[in-house]
Amino acid sequence: MKILTQYKKNFNKTKEETMTLESYLKKLKTDKSLYSSPYERLLKAIGKPELVNTSSDSKLSRIFGNRTIKIYKTFSEFYGMEDTIGRIVSFLTHASQGLEESKQILYLLGPVGSAKSSLAERLKELMEENPIYILKHNNDRSPLNESPLSLFDVSQAKELGVPARILGFKLSPWARKRLNNDDGDLSNFSVSKVYPSQLDQLAISKTEPGDENNQDISSLVGKINIRMLEHFDQDDPDAYGFTGGLELGNRGIMEFVEMFKAPIKMLHPLLTATQESNYIGTEQIGSIPFDGIILAHSNQTEWEAFKNDSKNEAFIDRVYIVKVPYNLRVDEEQRIYTKLLAGSELKDFPCAPGTLQMLSEFAVSSRLVVPENSNIYSKMKVYNGESVKNKDPKAKSLQEYKDSSGVMEGMSGISTRFCFKVLSQVFNFDNTEIAANPVHLMYILETTIKQEQFEESQEQALLTFIKEYLAANYAKTLENHFQTAYLESYAEYGQAIFDRYILHADHWIQENDYRDPDTGQLYDRNHLAKELTIIETAAKISNAKDFRHEVVNYSLRYKATHGGVNPSWTSYAKLKRVIETFMFDKTEDLLPVISFNGGGNSGDKKKHTDFLARMKDMGYTPKQVRLLYEWFVRFKSNS
Repeated sequence: MKILTQYKKNFNKTKEETMTLESYLKKLKTDKSLYSSPYERLLKAIGKPELVNTSSDSKLSRIFGNRTIKIYKTFSEFYGMEDTIGRIVSFLTHASQGLEESKQILYLLGPVGSAKSSLAERLKELMEENPIYILKHNNDRSPLNESPLSLFDVSQAKELGVPARILGFKLSPWARKRLNNDDGDLSNFSVSKVYPSQLDQLAISKTEPGDENNQDISSLVGKINIRMLEHFDQDDPDAYGFTGGLELGNRGIMEFVEMFKAPIKMLHPLLTATQESNYIGTEQIGSIPFDGIILAHSNQTEWEAFKNDSKNEAFIDRVYIVKVPYNLRVDEEQRIYTKLLAGSELKDFPCAPGTLQMLSEFAVSSRLVVPENSNIYSKMKVYNGESVKNKDPKAKSLQEYKDSSGVMEGMSGISTRFCFKVLSQVFNFDNTEIAANPVHLMYILETTIKQEQFEESQEQALLTFIKEYLAANYAKTLENHFQTAYLESYAEYGQAIFDRYILHADHWIQENDYRDPDTGQLYDRNHLAKELTIIETAAKISNAKDFRHEVVNYSLRYKATHGGVNPSWTSYAKLKRVIETFMFDKTEDLLPVISFNGGGNSGDKKKHTDFLARMKDMGYTPKQVRLLYEWFVRFKSNS
């Protein structure tokens, strides 16, 4: 089978290869990858960005201020995180150039569920893309993944054909012992080409904080291997277990989860590992080299507690902070939920239009700082790149909102994880149908908020947003969907109104009387004006004369090029809007068609069947249509 062949091919690709030390040294001058730092290898795996000129897109231009932004394909599923990813790449770039960042800890700081762990996992996956070259003695590979170049010093850089800054790392106790035993003869040394691996903890490791009452640092720096003491002395490197996070992650990435929950003594080895590229183990075996990326992350609470302790100043100075706030753009938040659904069985079940958008608006609104002299809904729209000046004259620009919100906006609020759990409940709320809709979503949100232990002010703000903004705006959206489905059932009616309006307007312009061929009724110019005004008034047409001339000219030009056939009533946007407004001037006019009470004449019943079919095409199930109709009627009666 093809899949089995491909599996073996992929497996063989990452299989260990061994070359002589001499062969390795000869290739150095022509192949930089043989001595690339972890930062360079990670940058190579991330790849070149796509440059996007946001000035050519009205929505993006409002979000990014017409800047040219960098989009990385390898982070395409991290929505709304352009600035965060840019900061990470900036850190790696500067570190690869040997700048101060190469001596610092990359620290992801953000609230719970802001994708810190997901970013860390992605970086570790990317670290697996490119091979590293590890020093080997006979058949034993260095347990610290050390570079073959650790055998040489800075004075030999020119002869080797490599930059001096990549030399100067101390030889490990393991390698020093073997070099001494061989009297400086390098013939027993070779080079192993391997790929970093999370599964094998090869150049990629993960460390978690220990118990605050336990000052053991062995999870970071390793410890003595008791089983080897019968063969070696306690201070012999071969009796030492190089199984700490710094050893296993050397020449790659060491991830430190919830770093600032760890006892401060446990963090001390990180200071020398970053600043001096070596550290001391738990036994007197000599200093141990380190040339890797320390990637840490924790929540805002732990960071604040650590930062406010003056004893930690030296450590704080060695931390490169990258903020990972919650997403603040509704469209991007909606893409996150779509991605999460796609990875579950729920992807195959109906999700009514507007459900994910409503959930996204709820999540984003909770993360925003409430603006002064403006409403939070307008601010949310502005952050999403939408223009709201016509709807809300008090709305500010995105930059004005950000300036007044401060640097901590997005570092608190409702997490995506919380919202997705709510969405799961919505899908399984109805015992007879696995599906999601906005009405059930609002109910579950309100119920969950009251059950969770939110502060009273936050709980009230969340409930108020649901009632004043989400419910009200959804009623308008739902009414629009009802009207659209109703409208398509009334296509003939809309065309009749269109044709009649054009006919009356044409006679009015020509100042001719018009006799209706069906009824025989005669309309003079004043009577024609009254008939036209009925339709125009509903749509609030301010300059009726110009509007009549405009639509008649459009109709005549269309008929001239289409063999005398009248245009469709939906073909001219301005008149289509006028007719729609006239048809839906009163919501109650829709009820005979969209109602589920079983009344109405046979024509209405047929139109109701057509209406349901249209709603199904829009993404609603029949049960959802009935539920949403009943909610809509209740909402309108209570408004």
